[in-house]
Amino acid sequence: MTLSHFSFSSAFILGLMGLAFHRTHLLSALLCLEGMMLSLFIALSVWSMQFESSTCMATPMLLLAFSACEASAGLALLVATARTHGTDRLQNLNLLQC
Repeated sequence: MTLSHFSFSSAFILGLMGLAFHRTHLLSALLCLEGMMLSLFIALSVWSMQFESSTCMATPMLLLAFSACEASAGLALLVATARTHGTDRLQNLNLLQC
């Protein structure tokens, strides 16, 4: 495993561990998701540049577009949660009641 592969995989694993173990605030969960998506974007970009294939060049841009949509939806949920509940702590949220 090269150094670049190790750094991309460790960044993804750190984001996944942060999402799994430190779920106190919605903002921290969203930041962990963004870190995971950024590591996937960089890994796909490097992978498509290494193979020099023109068919895979659009895949990182598609992932980046989905990541931007995910970030905007997450921030909209964060603002709505902060307005209705007054906090972004995930323990205070009960998703079963409106």
